[in-house]
Amino acid sequence: MGAMTDTSQGTPQGGIPRARQEPKQARSRVTRRHLLEAAVSCLAEHGWAGSTVGVVAERAGVSRGAAQHHFPTREVLFTAAVEYVSEERSTALRELFHSAPGPRPAVVEALVDLYTGALFRAALQLWVAASNEEQLRPRVTELEARVGRETHRIAVELLGADESVPGVRETVQGLLDMARGLGLANVLTDDTARRARVVAQWSRIIEDALR
Repeated sequence: MGAMTDTSQGTPQGGIPRARQEPKQARSRVTRRHLLEAAVSCLAEHGWAGSTVGVVAERAGVSRGAAQHHFPTREVLFTAAVEYVSEERSTALRELFHSAPGPRPAVVEALVDLYTGALFRAALQLWVAASNEEQLRPRVTELEARVGRETHRIAVELLGADESVPGVRETVQGLLDMARGLGLANVLTDDTARRARVVAQWSRIIEDALR
């Protein structure tokens, strides 16, 4: 009788041992993450016109072919990048107040911060490009709607807002619209001083509305 073969690691249908597949899958996830992060950085720094797949691949330290393996088109790459970092920021925001809703002024400030960094600049470039690129517009429109809904939901949760009370939903949405406006103002100039005063006033408005 021949020697028994050790099959404890298992062999998937494709014939490649699972133990060999897992490191390859881990490397693929790391490459994908590096491409997404590089795409956001490029979009924020260089805009849509200056952000090609080749530029992103070079910044991520991978070949253009590897980039296109993960993201076949430029549109897929950049919408996926903004979605990825949006999810990362939402997770970070929740973790700031993971045990319970924080003091409302701190929540208001954290929500405003979502609209003043590289992610917002990248998203803004994507919106501008989508206004002129028919192929890109449906992806960006759907992404913006989804991110907007998720951000509103997180804001309601962290502020401890009861949207069954008339006017509360509109107040929360007004806060997010204000935060977006502050982000736009910050694109061209450092708006830190004025933003601090506006955020303080909105904190008082939110406290009065949700009391």
